[in-house]
Amino acid sequence: MARLEDRYKKEIMPALMEEFSLTNRMSVPKIQKIVVSMGVGRATQERKRLEDAVRDMAIITGQKPMVTRAKKSVSNFKLREGQEVGCMVTLRGARMYEFLDRLMNVGMPRIRDFRGVGTRFDKAGNYSVGITDLSIFPEVSLDSIEFHQGLNVTLVISNGDAPKSQRMLELFGMPFRR
Repeated sequence: MARLEDRYKKEIMPALMEEFSLTNRMSVPKIQKIVVSMGVGRATQERKRLEDAVRDMAIITGQKPMVTRAKKSVSNFKLREGQEVGCMVTLRGARMYEFLDRLMNVGMPRIRDFRGVGTRFDKAGNYSVGITDLSIFPEVSLDSIEFHQGLNVTLVISNGDAPKSQRMLELFGMPFRR
């Protein structure tokens, strides 16, 4: 069992039940999945950029990414419907908790001038954060990076509104801005 998953079951869930006066364990907020996505703007002109993005994301997440395609044609961007424009991975279970652990405890402290992440949640209590550079992950070799690329991380949280979700992530150790 992943370290964060064990901590959630033994420490965080009981603390949330007590703090929000929840009687049913099923009503406690829980991270359902983590979606890691990467849009590669120049993928339409340079195929190698998309291949590098897929390789790097596979190294970071430990799972093979799915290549995403454009849903609409946009003439200003020279983009046609169906062209490959990015990649994404959906993490669940142990891989999800392992990735979250590495993101919070290894990746985020390596960001230059890091003062914490924002506290903006959507109406359902889901949380998204943007990472501007892949080099914060130690798995990615700095020699293999030709193009600086960012990624988006979305934590899909079930049974949570914004305050409950934020409190749960604080108990996990998410470094929020004060």
